[in-house]
Amino acid sequence: MTALSASVSLTWPGGPLRGTAQVPASKSESNRALIIQALAEGGQLANLSDANDTQLMQRLLQEKDAATFDAEDAGTVMRFLTAYLAMTGRQTELRGTARMHERPIAVLVDALRQLGARIEYLGEEGYPPMRLLGRTPQPATEEADFTELTVRGDISSQYISALLMVGPMLPHGLRIWLTGKVGSRPYIRMTLALMRHFGAHCRDLGEVLEVRPEPYQPTNYTVEGDWSAASYWYAMVALAPAGSHLTLPTLRRHSWQGDQAIVGIMEKLGVQTEFLADETVRLTQIAPAASLAQDFTDCPDLAQTVAVLAAALGVPTEMTGLESLRIKETDRIAALQNELAKFGGALTDAGEGVFRVAAENFRVAGQTVATYHDHRMAMAFAPLALRGPLTIQAPQVVRKSYPQFWRELEKTGFTTDPAPAPVF
Repeated sequence: MTALSASVSLTWPGGPLRGTAQVPASKSESNRALIIQALAEGGQLANLSDANDTQLMQRLLQEKDAATFDAEDAGTVMRFLTAYLAMTGRQTELRGTARMHERPIAVLVDALRQLGARIEYLGEEGYPPMRLLGRTPQPATEEADFTELTVRGDISSQYISALLMVGPMLPHGLRIWLTGKVGSRPYIRMTLALMRHFGAHCRDLGEVLEVRPEPYQPTNYTVEGDWSAASYWYAMVALAPAGSHLTLPTLRRHSWQGDQAIVGIMEKLGVQTEFLADETVRLTQIAPAASLAQDFTDCPDLAQTVAVLAAALGVPTEMTGLESLRIKETDRIAALQNELAKFGGALTDAGEGVFRVAAENFRVAGQTVATYHDHRMAMAFAPLALRGPLTIQAPQVVRKSYPQFWRELEKTGFTTDPAPAPVF
C-alpha cells in the first residue's frame, strides 16, 4: 500500500492472533509536551509520536517568523498554537483545511482576548482562519490575585488545556472557573500533570483550575505509548479465534491518559489485561458480558472502536457522552451509522444523549468501508477483517495518529492488498 492508495483490502488467514504489536507514542502527550517545552525554552523529549499531528506541531513550533501557520486537520495543533502564538505576541495568520474551518474556536478566542490577545477572524465569525495581531500585556500589579476566566466545561477540553498551558507566563497566573458539565476531564488532568513535570504550580479544585505565575523549567520527558491506538488491538483480540493473545509495549499501569479506560471497557467486551513489569500489557481473550452501558464523556476517542466491536460481537450496548463526536474530523456519529449499516449493525439515537448499538445478522463479507477523512474510522473497522474480508477506503488517513498501523497489521499476520509501505 502506497501513501496514495485508494483503498486497502484486508484478510485474516485463520488461526489465533498472537505476537507483539507496537503502538505509537501518545499524540496527546506529545503535543502538550511540545508546547510546554517551547514555553520552558529547553528540555529533551523522548519517544515523541510519529503521528502527522505531532510532526506538524514540531515543525510549526520551529518556524519562528512564518507569515502563515497551517494546522491542516489537526485539532490540537489549531487550538494549542492559537493560544501559544497569541500569548507569545506573534503576528501571523493561522489556518487549516476546509473541515478545520468548520470547527468552532470562538470559546478559546474570546478567552484569549480577555487575556490581552488581539485576534480577528478572516472568514466566518467564530471559526478559523484567523489573524493574530499580537498581545496587549497585562500590568503586573501587587494587588491583583489570579487573572480569572469563566469557561464552559462542555466544550472541547483542548480549549481548556490550551489556556492552562499559557497560564504560567501571565503576570498573575490564571484561574479558570468551569461551568456546567465538564467533558474529557482526564485530558485536563494530563495537561496539569505535564505542566507540573516542567515545574509549573497548578491545581485542580474541581470547578476551579489554578495556575500560578511561575515559569516553566527546562525538563526531560519520555512520552508513553498511546492508549487510543491500543484500543484497536483490544478489538482484534476480542474478534480473533479462540486462544488469541497479544502483547503491547510502552503502556503504563499508572497512565495520565483517559483512554486507559479501554482496560475496563474491554473486560466486558472479551479482553483481559495483564500489566507486566516492563511497561507492557498482555491481552487475553475472555468471554464478553451480556450487555454494556458506557459513558464516553471522558474518553470520546474510544467510542468508534467500542461501537463497531459491540455490533460485531452482538453485545447490546448503550452509549452516552458522545456530544463531541459531531465536531471531530467528521460527524463521527453519522459516519458510524452509515458504515455499521453495511454489516447489519446499527447505532440508534434513543434521545436525551443516549445511543444504542445493536446488530441483526452482523456479517463481514467483502464490504467497503468509507473513512470520511477520519483516521479512527479506518482503524475502528479494520479489526472486522478477523471475521471476513473487507476493504478500507483512503487508508492513508491513519497518518494522523498511527502511520505504521497497516504495517503492524501485516506483522501480526493480516494480509493487506496492496502490501503496506510507510505512510508519511
